[in-house]
Amino acid sequence: MLPSSLTQFLVPLLDYFAYTSEPPAPAPVPPRLQFELRHEHAVTPDAHVYFSDVSPLRAQAHGALAVSTRSVRTHRPAFNASRRFWKDVDLMSLGWDGDEVQGPDIEQRETLLTLAKMTNNAYFEPGETGWYDLSGNWSTHKPVGWEPDADGFRGYIFATPDNSTVVLSIKGTSAAVIGGGGPTTKKDKLNDNLLFSCCCARVDWTWTTVCGCYRGGWKCDQDCLEQSLIDDSLFYPTGTNLYNNLTYMYPDSNIWIIGHSLGGSLASLLGVTFGIPVVAFEAPGEKMAAQRLHLPSPPSTQHVTHVYHTADPIPMGTCNGVLSSCALGGYALESQCHLGEVILYDTVSNLSWAVDVRTHTIVNVIEKLLSVPWAPAEEVGRQVPEARPQEDCVDCFSWDFGNYTNATRGLS
Repeated sequence: MLPSSLTQFLVPLLDYFAYTSEPPAPAPVPPRLQFELRHEHAVTPDAHVYFSDVSPLRAQAHGALAVSTRSVRTHRPAFNASRRFWKDVDLMSLGWDGDEVQGPDIEQRETLLTLAKMTNNAYFEPGETGWYDLSGNWSTHKPVGWEPDADGFRGYIFATPDNSTVVLSIKGTSAAVIGGGGPTTKKDKLNDNLLFSCCCARVDWTWTTVCGCYRGGWKCDQDCLEQSLIDDSLFYPTGTNLYNNLTYMYPDSNIWIIGHSLGGSLASLLGVTFGIPVVAFEAPGEKMAAQRLHLPSPPSTQHVTHVYHTADPIPMGTCNGVLSSCALGGYALESQCHLGEVILYDTVSNLSWAVDVRTHTIVNVIEKLLSVPWAPAEEVGRQVPEARPQEDCVDCFSWDFGNYTNATRGLS
């Protein structure tokens, strides 16, 4: 027991601090953003970018879609990142600009669901069957650059009412083998076979390659591959042009990029180029394409998030081989390694889904995965599986890439 004199001294002192000390300030809550449809975008065969406005009054009158955010650390090159080819740039000596930006809270199921619906809508015109009515009936109109025979890079732009954040949604592959079709099918397939095949879609001797880099056996000319990806008519250079147009329209906005399949891989490539948050759904592995494009390799790519499931052979890198569904459709999707982090839904083990290319559609992800709670995540106190980087991933290990400029092309 303390002496009475000491007790008389301590009690008033403790009371003083109890009443005068301020409680700790609560941690700031990341804002929830309200998005509205703002523009459609398309790129013509001659690489011109067109934007078609959606009436802001009509869009705002029907409400908005809410997306939770979180602070994301991004890195962008400390120099102009608008170039198309980085091979001759000494990136290590130029350094990086780090920044904390508000990105999508990828740990929230509702956030992924809303972004997936935005991504789905890149395949359709407002009001068309298949369009998700996110917040009322969007106005129907005749779009610019979306005429029935337009075959280029397509998508939509969503923005908050104050333009603080803008989301660029990129359309993926339109093909009957994975649901859909349309005028972009031929150019979609060309980009798929250039970006995600080991060597110009050389699957076997029966295939017509999409570039002239095959050198016989398992040899492929590396310089030739790199040059084949930067033609003006291809989607990565077109995407950099589109992004630069978008930053001109919204110079003070925080920009995110989202996409499905081919669109998701393009979103990731642009996100690494410009250091901006990305969410990609069911995208083929794009890490090999990033290396061939000599894209900047920042200290961290955790601002890029891939979402896919184990029953989809395309992002898993198993839709390959002469007898695969992809090959039978004319697609050489041979890559499996992704940039950034992966939220992987194990639908094979937990839902007994069969591995099938038909599970690749974004509608399947929306309706069967993100619209309902994911029990394995909830069991550990999460809403979605934990985002993790891929480890020990290697693409095209059986191929030999080098300088074969003097070798005969196209040998079997």
